[in-house]
Amino acid sequence: MAHATTRSASVIELAQELIRRPSRGGIDDYAPVLTVLEDWLTRGGLPHRRLCDEAGQLVGLLVEIAGGRPGPWWTLDACVDTASFGDEEAWTFPPTAGDIVEGFLRGRGAADSKLAASAFCHIAADLLPHAETLRGGLAVLLDVDEHTGGFGGARAYLSDPEAAIPAGVMIGYPGLDDVVVGGRGLWRATLTVSAHSGHSGSSRSVLSAVSRAARLVQLLDTADLPGPPAVDAAFMLPPKLSVTAIRGGEGFSVAADRCELNVDVRTTPAFDAHDAETLVRKAAAELDAELPGPTPTRVTPIASWPPFQLQPHEQPAAALIDAAASLGLAVRAKTAGPSNIGNLLAGQAGGIPSTAGFGVPYEGLHGIDERASLAELPQVYAVYHRAVLDLLDAR
Repeated sequence: MAHATTRSASVIELAQELIRRPSRGGIDDYAPVLTVLEDWLTRGGLPHRRLCDEAGQLVGLLVEIAGGRPGPWWTLDACVDTASFGDEEAWTFPPTAGDIVEGFLRGRGAADSKLAASAFCHIAADLLPHAETLRGGLAVLLDVDEHTGGFGGARAYLSDPEAAIPAGVMIGYPGLDDVVVGGRGLWRATLTVSAHSGHSGSSRSVLSAVSRAARLVQLLDTADLPGPPAVDAAFMLPPKLSVTAIRGGEGFSVAADRCELNVDVRTTPAFDAHDAETLVRKAAAELDAELPGPTPTRVTPIASWPPFQLQPHEQPAAALIDAAASLGLAVRAKTAGPSNIGNLLAGQAGGIPSTAGFGVPYEGLHGIDERASLAELPQVYAVYHRAVLDLLDAR
């Protein structure tokens, strides 16, 4: 714990530099934030290399500390791209402030997940001089393209033939009370609704694609999803369906002949992607029967990730929970509602177990005035440090 307290100042300093480089997913150039990390790793003599996607774009950095004894590899993962700023006028400080006020590190990415990225880099630096005592190895993935949902950095890591397939991954999302051991999956689709075009002022009655789409939204919003009694008792969370976007029509005088909906279904072990697609296609068929159009409503699946859940005794969850308990932190294993990189890992061949959250307390995650509490940073650092040493069977 004393070492973690000493390390905190350096962890915070690097995190501040990262926050001051805007890296909004799908908006900003990722090179500046990754360059800060690359320079820090180089100065520390940490072995690392770049990860690029299929188009050759830089999507992350991978640090690899090989142990002196054979054994499994484990991965610490933290994204360094962020959510967008939203309404900047609503912030009470600049989104790239990177300053410390009243014990909080302020700015976009402070909580998710630039502070964790800095902490994980420092843990790798701690282990490097003692690599020969370790069994297996430690990888630190510093990825971007996470907040776009593309997970380009994680995908590049998983497809890299030179990288060891990890036995498990610990993702540095924030939150002190829980070790997140699971998450709902998702099934996403675009629904295309058609209609006959026409003049809105015509004496002939015209039912536009917008009107048909509005009825489809009603059908989807009232679709029969399994409620709490049918929820898997171990998983706890029910499935959820949301219509997240609608596009169609223009001007005032033309009845639209096409309208598109985005549908997001969060899945569970008891209600999987097949169930989600069946439900959405049933709603589309009901629309076509009730309000026929010139062509059937088209359902185009976009993405599907499975739900995942570790038991508290399974690694790497057990190492993290045990390390927290040994340092006096009472944490609980939790299954989260949002999907995350853990779902991508679970979908790999054979599945890669992961935890998807344990870190400092926070406020404003993905919202206004994001900030991360620093008082608990030494504890969080010490927990991850101890968990990694346990997993690597350090002597």
